Amino acid sequence: MRWFQKERKLDVWEATDIQPAGDIEAAHAIRDICTSAAAIVEHMASVHGNKAEQERASDAERYQAGIKCAIEIAGKISDDAMRDVAVSQIVRLCVKVNHLKTARVLLRAIQLEKMRAELIAECPALIDQDAAS
Repeated sequence: MRWFQKERKLDVWEATDIQPAGDIEAAHAIRDICTSAAAIVEHMASVHGNKAEQERASDAERYQAGIKCAIEIAGKISDDAMRDVAVSQIVRLCVKVNHLKTARVLLRAIQLEKMRAELIAECPALIDQDAAS
């Protein structure tokens, strides 16, 4: 019954040449990765049926690979402000998938205090309960 199985399209981060030429291209790549990974997360929420667990596990691996790729690209951005914006997009994605530990670590990497405060206001779950006590 292989006739009816669809081949999965490659994700943005699985492209052969994901190494951006400069900071602007890197920021665009991170935005595209986060958008694609967020779509995968939304798909995970809507999966029901016989193979739901298997499909969710596959989707979880895919978005985790996207987060990892985005973090690697963000580390190569030399402009501090642009890197902070890119990392904030990754933090939002991590919060969306409830990876708060990763989100908190990335939050500390953001250098602009104002941007950090905005993220905490937007996502109160980022406040580390152990550090707040």
